[in-house]
Amino acid sequence: MTTRLKSLAACTSITLLALAGCKHAPPAEDAAPPSANVKISTVHLQRVEDVLKLPGRVEADPDHVVHIYAPLSGRLLNMTLVPGQEVRKGQTVAMLQSGDVAQARSDFEKARIEVLRADRALERGKLLAAHEVLSQADLQELQAVDGAAHSEQERTRQRIHELGFSESGTSDVTAVTSPISGTVLDIGTATGELQRSLETSPGIATVANLDTIWVTGDLFEQDLGTVHLHDAIAVTFAAYPGELFHGTVANIGDSLDPATHAVKVRAVLANPSHRLKPQMFATLQISRPSASRIMLPQAAVLHDGDVTEVYVPNGPGKYTLRRVSVGAAQGDKVEITAGLNDGDQVVTEGAAFLREPVGD
Repeated sequence: MTTRLKSLAACTSITLLALAGCKHAPPAEDAAPPSANVKISTVHLQRVEDVLKLPGRVEADPDHVVHIYAPLSGRLLNMTLVPGQEVRKGQTVAMLQSGDVAQARSDFEKARIEVLRADRALERGKLLAAHEVLSQADLQELQAVDGAAHSEQERTRQRIHELGFSESGTSDVTAVTSPISGTVLDIGTATGELQRSLETSPGIATVANLDTIWVTGDLFEQDLGTVHLHDAIAVTFAAYPGELFHGTVANIGDSLDPATHAVKVRAVLANPSHRLKPQMFATLQISRPSASRIMLPQAAVLHDGDVTEVYVPNGPGKYTLRRVSVGAAQGDKVEITAGLNDGDQVVTEGAAFLREPVGD
């Protein structure tokens, strides 16, 4: 019994000593972050080719787009157009039956009768004037009336010709033709519909010559000073991956869109085979002068809401977060515009492993 009490007392003493020692022992340091998958690199300024990329869209050149309207009021017959169809200049695209032709011919016939009447009156006046029965003033009046009658006849004749008819014909059907060679973009009517001369909207059809096209993009306010007229430009299209189309900056808009704060920038591209279609999406690439920049792998930059940071070494096995500002991305790298200097050391691989765990 005495031996057991002695053993118990000894154990109690050892426990009390251990607890007392714990009270005076220094706190244990936090475990160093894992470094097996961490790579540290020294960053340097490097010359980077700067390419500005703008979203864009293909448009037909407005100088080579025409809207075909009915030359006179009437009913449309034998419409032959379909969207995407190629037409030639002067090709008949529809027939139009119109009562305006009858009115024009009636006006011409009245003018012709007035000419005959005025001619006879003038001949009679000349004969009377020769025998001094008619005064020179009256003769001049007859000459004026005769000249006016001839002018009216010519006006009505030209009107019939403008409508596409002959004054001696009897038909009231005329051909509607295309004024240019090009591609039919859209159709605004159909066979059997009534047309009103120059009042139909959007007209019978829209035809565009697509041998050259516009590619327009949005140039944002912060990039406005870096793009100039006649700068070389390359354009890519989703329809033709890996293929570049080359041109120059033909125009930069003068007013900003109030919603996007961007101006329109335009390139004109040759399109002889008509592979580029209106409304195609495009990407405009404008090369700007190269500059010295610090580039980091995108994996080295950590994002926390609107904040971007990188890890920098702060002693053996220790790392500190540093806030940085980023610019444009190029491939798998991103430009650092502020927060790092030439020669700084940065964690370029494994930065995600250094993040403190969230939660328990």
